[in-house]
Amino acid sequence: MIIAKSKIRVRYGEVDQMGYLHHGNYALYLEEARTTLLRELGLSYKKMEEEGILLPVKEMEIRYILPVVYDEEVTVKTMLINIPGARLDFKYEILNSENEIVCKAITTLVFIEAATRRPIRAPGYLIEKIQENF
Repeated sequence: MIIAKSKIRVRYGEVDQMGYLHHGNYALYLEEARTTLLRELGLSYKKMEEEGILLPVKEMEIRYILPVVYDEEVTVKTMLINIPGARLDFKYEILNSENEIVCKAITTLVFIEAATRRPIRAPGYLIEKIQENF
């Protein structure tokens, strides 16, 4: 398993009328955290896209536990839980400033060839880099 942590401060425009982080913004936090994990491994969505490889989200499960409020800094703990084949599986925990879990999530992303929109296997360099750090 590969683990990375990202800190994100809740912006004013991300909260709802109750003052809580709007549920739809959690997906953005998960995306930021997983791209950070890949970047820390020396991997890049941008490079894959330039090579004609897309990585859409196939499944996402989010469980909200505690509210998060404006200006609170959260830590998103991202875990890459397997060596990729045709998909990447991540688990997440979002923690508040008291280190309490406020949210748990899982996402599955699939590798797609841009030209055909058909599933493909992960590129070899990505598999190798993940295996080195797993």
